[in-house]
Amino acid sequence: MRLIISLAGLFILLVSTTIPVLGEDFTTTIRAAKGQTVYFNAWGGDDKINAYIAWAGQQVKSRYDITLKHVKLADTATAVSRILAEKAAGRVNDGTIDIIWINGANFAVMKRSGLLQPMPWVETLPSWKFTDAESLPAIKYDFAEPTEGKESPWGRAQLVFAYDTARLLTPPRSAQELLAYIRANPGRFTFPNPTDFVGMSFLKQILLELTVDKTPLYAPVDTANFESVTAPLWDWLDNAVPHLWRSGSTYPANYTALRQLLGDGEIDIALSFNPADASAAIEKGELPATVSTYIHDVGTLANVHFLAIPFNASAPQAARVVADFMLSPEAQIRKSDPRIWGDPMVLSPNKLSTADMTALAAVPRGVATLSESDLANTLAEPHPSWVSRLEEAWKSRYASGF
Repeated sequence: MRLIISLAGLFILLVSTTIPVLGEDFTTTIRAAKGQTVYFNAWGGDDKINAYIAWAGQQVKSRYDITLKHVKLADTATAVSRILAEKAAGRVNDGTIDIIWINGANFAVMKRSGLLQPMPWVETLPSWKFTDAESLPAIKYDFAEPTEGKESPWGRAQLVFAYDTARLLTPPRSAQELLAYIRANPGRFTFPNPTDFVGMSFLKQILLELTVDKTPLYAPVDTANFESVTAPLWDWLDNAVPHLWRSGSTYPANYTALRQLLGDGEIDIALSFNPADASAAIEKGELPATVSTYIHDVGTLANVHFLAIPFNASAPQAARVVADFMLSPEAQIRKSDPRIWGDPMVLSPNKLSTADMTALAAVPRGVATLSESDLANTLAEPHPSWVSRLEEAWKSRYASGF
């Protein structure tokens, strides 16, 4: 009986400290959040993204007296591993992470391992009313994994290729055309190391393009057919790698390093998961004004990225206030500006106020950014379980030397 009582007491403690009360007036949440510090774990590899997060921190400080600390990550998986270690150690309160920028395989791990706030909270955010899950279902499905209200959509992403029109007139628009270009122009193409999310996205893009029956890719990876399903990718890479930049002996760490190679004229084609990244880089003088972007004819990989709150967050109320501010029209419209970040918003323009629609219309699209119609062809993300298996297989085949 003592054990039962103790467990019940622990449950009550967990509920009282970490689980938002559904139906709770958000004003109460804001009041509880006052004075709290939110440790925001987010990839820190891009100066303009870091500057945007710093601006958001200034806003939540002045409006809600919340201190936002940006913990800059090189790899989101390290933060997920830390939360997992805290759970294993029994640290059910006062965790080191209050909110985390996440999607895909990392979200799947957190969901499967019980590392998220246990009750859905996203649709209680005041800014949720500006979204439209019918027109953008991806805000409720993260790499085919239902979010179940446990992570808040933050932005949209789509793989785009960038090239300098002063040096390349007609870029390749399919995996096969790209392979032919690589072989005909040794050393003029590479992609980020696949341990980075953009590098992994490139592998998935090539695999999706070369795969006739894509059904297995949208289910949990199956060891029995992994080799046969991925054979077209390895055949493509076997033919491409010897002709890559530096003969494939090394790879850029991420897309910002890849962008620098394009800006320095070392390669002809770069790629990014942000359709406005090239425009923002031109605005900052990092790329020449002659750079433009394109996607492959069959479409390119697209997804939504999110903000999640761990089960043991030290400041869960303040984390929800931060998530709500990040989802607000003001923050989303500012984020979509290529002069600021250029990350497409997850809100429905039809649900914005007249003033916000006017503000959105005034945001420049950017000289190198494709139109919405040009970006219409998209490829859905494979099941998240494919990421780790593809990474392991790529390392065993091509990364033994570094």
